[in-house]
Amino acid sequence: MAFLSDTLARVKPSPTIAVTTKAAELKAAGKDVIGLGAGEPDFDTPQNIKDAAKRAIDQGKTKYTAVDGIPELKKAICAKFLRENGLTYAPNQITVGTGGKQILYNALMATCNPGDEVIIPAPYWVSYPDMVLLAGGTPVAVAAGIETDFKLTPAQLEAAITPKTKWFIFNSPSNPTGAGYTEAELRGLTDVLMRHPHVWVMSDDMYEHLVFDDFVFTSPAQIEPGLYDRTLTCNGVSKAYAMTGWRIGYAAGPVALIKAMGTIQSQSTSNPCSVSQYAALEGLTGPQEFLAENRALFQRRRDLVVGMLNAAPGITCPKPEGAFYVYPDISGCIGKTSPAGVKITDDEVFATALLEETGVAVVFGAAFGLSPNFRVSYATSDEVLAEACTRIQRFCAALT
Repeated sequence: MAFLSDTLARVKPSPTIAVTTKAAELKAAGKDVIGLGAGEPDFDTPQNIKDAAKRAIDQGKTKYTAVDGIPELKKAICAKFLRENGLTYAPNQITVGTGGKQILYNALMATCNPGDEVIIPAPYWVSYPDMVLLAGGTPVAVAAGIETDFKLTPAQLEAAITPKTKWFIFNSPSNPTGAGYTEAELRGLTDVLMRHPHVWVMSDDMYEHLVFDDFVFTSPAQIEPGLYDRTLTCNGVSKAYAMTGWRIGYAAGPVALIKAMGTIQSQSTSNPCSVSQYAALEGLTGPQEFLAENRALFQRRRDLVVGMLNAAPGITCPKPEGAFYVYPDISGCIGKTSPAGVKITDDEVFATALLEETGVAVVFGAAFGLSPNFRVSYATSDEVLAEACTRIQRFCAALT
């Protein structure tokens, strides 16, 4: 339509939301569908957090708050960063937004000018490049394939940096792969960044608490103190605390950047939901024991899914270090034909045929910038995952 902004042409709707919507539509139409597309825990928000929200309502804490977060929550976030990451921040270095996505968007909107480049390792969370485009910047995707366990190498980062580079977006553990960078691997990247002082670091730590086996989570500013003054460390309560719908994200960084992000937020949404902020406060300051219990649950599911998918003909599925996703490679399925006669030419065709012929909904790899793969979210019950993986095995075994 002629009156729509040219900006709209630069972005596309979220493929993960599209897959989830299509699966829901098929299910509503009576089809037996298993949705493995949604990136959210399947268990409920802890009771103490819900109780804190109810108290906030009963106490009338339902008015406008400071644009970028109540003082109590900012103080709790400072304590979290010190306790868990060894990072010292003052409240004026903290911003709270309506979900982690708004935090990233605010930062890009506040800093990107036309021509500015943002390095994004691929596969990436689907929203990164589109948010860069909305902010007027240029996303620079750098492929980190299965041969490096979906992790960017220092040499790749070095080669991607130009005088126009403004940001490097870093996500560990990763959505969509679950890949987590060890301290040594991250040190290799931070050494490169120290040689390029014009490059800022946006560290998306949303899956910090969902790590498995003996993996130890670390963040760039924690590894390299020299990056402290040009790092935005981003996090939120969505994944670890099962609070996706509450929409609270937060970040810590240099005062000037935090202030600029607050200016952007003041003219868009203004403050995050007041009740959600008090719920997040309880999440960060209340009992934390359930985090370990949830980790154990997700690790068991990861092992189940990885084992069953690697038993499917034509699929190779690495074992990730964290998050609740796997990102299997389907190179062995490309060029074959499904039982319904569909020629599998790429991962999008594979995912569509899988959904239509077996009722299993996954997100195709091209949406994340690296093919031929698909993403499975294993944030659902063991029984559902086993059934879904059995259907995938049968589908792959029937390809000719």
